Amino acid sequence: MSGADWRSESAYQDVRKAEAADIAWEWLRRDREYQKDFSALLRHRRSVSADHFRRKWGLTFRS
Repeated sequence: MSGADWRSESAYQDVRKAEAADIAWEWLRRDREYQKDFSALLRHRRSVSADHFRRKWGLTFRS
């Protein structure tokens, strides 16, 4: 959807086919704090472990 007009109804024609996880991911990936944390994790700037990152952002599942 990069570059798509978010106000255009036609840009969202497939949203009816989306599952909850799809919508959650679209929401999360646009979150500025998530983007910042993810970039920091990739660069190892912060001392944030991958496990902490996954727990913070709800990317873990109960076993």
